[in-house]
Amino acid sequence: MRTGIATVCLSGTLKEKMQACAIAGFDGIEIFEQDLVTSPLSPEEVRKMAADLGLGLDLYQPFRDFDGVTPDLLKANLRRAEAKFKLMSRLGMDTILVCSNVATATIDDDELRASQLGELAELAGDHGVKVAYEALAWGKYVNDYEHAYRLVEMVDHPNFGTCLDSFHILSRDWDTAPIEKINADKIFFVQVADAPKLSMDVLSWSRHYRVFPGEGQFELAKFMGHVVRAGYTGPVSLEVFNDVFRQSDVERTAVDAMRSLIWLEEQSAKWLASNATAAASEQKAASRRRYPMELATLPKVNEPACFNFAEVKADDTAQLEKLLGQLGFEFEGRHRTKDVQLWTMGQARVIINEQAAQHAEPAIAALGFDVDSPVIASARAQQLKAPVVARKVQADEEVFQGISAPDSTEIFLCQGSPDGTAAWTHEFGEGLEHPGSDVSAVIDHVNLAQPWQHFDEAVLFYTSALALEPQPFAEVPSPSGLVRSQVMETSDGSVRLVLNLAPAQQAQTARKTYQEHIAFAVDDLVATARSAYTRGLEFLEIPANYYEDLDARFELEPEFLATLKELNLLYDRDANGEFLHFYTATVGSVFFEMVERRGNYDGYGAPNAPVRHAVQYDSLHRS
Repeated sequence: MRTGIATVCLSGTLKEKMQACAIAGFDGIEIFEQDLVTSPLSPEEVRKMAADLGLGLDLYQPFRDFDGVTPDLLKANLRRAEAKFKLMSRLGMDTILVCSNVATATIDDDELRASQLGELAELAGDHGVKVAYEALAWGKYVNDYEHAYRLVEMVDHPNFGTCLDSFHILSRDWDTAPIEKINADKIFFVQVADAPKLSMDVLSWSRHYRVFPGEGQFELAKFMGHVVRAGYTGPVSLEVFNDVFRQSDVERTAVDAMRSLIWLEEQSAKWLASNATAAASEQKAASRRRYPMELATLPKVNEPACFNFAEVKADDTAQLEKLLGQLGFEFEGRHRTKDVQLWTMGQARVIINEQAAQHAEPAIAALGFDVDSPVIASARAQQLKAPVVARKVQADEEVFQGISAPDSTEIFLCQGSPDGTAAWTHEFGEGLEHPGSDVSAVIDHVNLAQPWQHFDEAVLFYTSALALEPQPFAEVPSPSGLVRSQVMETSDGSVRLVLNLAPAQQAQTARKTYQEHIAFAVDDLVATARSAYTRGLEFLEIPANYYEDLDARFELEPEFLATLKELNLLYDRDANGEFLHFYTATVGSVFFEMVERRGNYDGYGAPNAPVRHAVQYDSLHRS
């Protein structure tokens, strides 16, 4: 699949954008007119730079408001078009995007439109240019891709075809199956963008909230499957308008964009395989390649089985050690060659890392996941352009496959075991003498704060590299503003990762000031809390008003309610079960949560999140 991206997706100058696209590995680019107009580079210099970088110049865009106009305006539009065709000749480009008219169309007549577009096609042919006509979702008279294709057929000119844009099609909920009926020779270009499902006018939605494939909620694999079945072989190019992307680091955004197309290519191949037509099914045994466009796939991996460990890095570890001990974790000793400690409770393992942590406040630094084949999983992640994390090892030490997440959290892919144990724990020794613990515990979920400019990137990273499924996002009120919360989890819920986008006023230093936490699941939370109290644990103190509200909502048994209040426990219930949990005080940017899931409760106590945010805010500002 030939990959492309519109320069409008990225921040910076045209030169910087082109360099970033080449570094990310794109085959070609669409030049957005404003990027060229504002560039000091001449068209000839742009052409040479593209050639030197190995980038094709695939599309010039946009040409707006051409059709459905009066004769006088048509004459002016043809003059404007000829100037662009001459410019494209200097650039060495042969395809231009023409959008359906939004502003100047006054005549709703397909015969007239076809006649005027035919004149444009004749002029384009004289200059060796192909016109890709696109139905904008908010077009005045033409806003449906099937309508646009009917006009292509009416024009019937070799230099006039259509552009299929996933946003304009999927934002209007148009059926994508008819794409397969379009003559592939008349599909001149394909643009893709994802987006969250929002209730707002489509123009604002398009201009501010498009994201890269895998970062929204559109069925892009299905869209691309129909495009492939139609026989299209040209570029598949990203056209994303997003305020955040256009403020972010250009090279990093380009890499994120390329990752999204690699992921989309794989997902489209999967969709085609699972939605094969009868004719295609008959050809399966004969040929792997059944369509003109061959889609590459990645090494196949299963979703992770569970958390292997969580790592907190700090310079001064005394408070962390005290907190874990009060929760009931046991100190298993220091690593024999590294300045790190291991603390365990059942199968919940926490590493405290003092290496290269000078003056560092405690913060979550790494997560380990059990996977079937760490080497294959790492190879997949690297093909998705995840940076590799190097880890020094000596003889007889476990070799971890490490990659870096967008927020710099290190992700280690570990060899899973049937009984949930970890082979690397033998590298630690000389811990405290303690009786055998009968507490059963696992890491239930981890909550990570995401920098504002990398939130969407993180969603795609965990979706594509770790096979976690994004759930519908929620917005949780806090004293600092709304916190956007995105749950990523495995199908069985054994791995749950919560990504939080901090409020805007904390955005610049989210990793330094916005709190993150690790949650541990136990079988009996009340007993765990009572034991923690006897060890002097400082609980997050919950207001009495909360328990009055809790009683009003659930009509709990008075004795049970009194226990919750006494121990600062929070409670939630739904049709499937119950959820008990409590929070510790915060150390650095880290706190811990202990939870108990009863029945088939599958949530996170969302109604209690505003209480936690408010108490933590008050505690932070008091100190």
